[in-house]
Amino acid sequence: MLRWIGYAVGVKLPARFDAWALHDATSKHWRARYVLQRSVGIVPLCAVWLLLPGSIWLRLSLVLMAALVAYFYSCAYMEESVEHRLGRQGFPHDTGRRIRGEAAEAKNAEATARYLARYRTPSEG
Repeated sequence: MLRWIGYAVGVKLPARFDAWALHDATSKHWRARYVLQRSVGIVPLCAVWLLLPGSIWLRLSLVLMAALVAYFYSCAYMEESVEHRLGRQGFPHDTGRRIRGEAAEAKNAEATARYLARYRTPSEG
């Protein structure tokens, strides 16, 4: 658990976890995993801001605004951040983009084949 928290805040994992780091950056749910990892840094800050003096509405507004801005910028640079993380693990630049692109092409090819098999007659070929 501590290793994952370290990874979530930017610590390089040992080489034996390279395959896991690559899977983390290229799996089907890589975006959700990325947002969860960013939450490791955002949620504690928001919790501290709730402890500031002032009315609860002011503190909740501060937390909401800060969380929205933090998540917006985290998500705006999601691909670049993931590529940087893979580079820090020792992978060549754009490895994650390439692997995700290949997976998307394969998925699109399967969908196209299913469409053609279902909706096209042999004489239309």
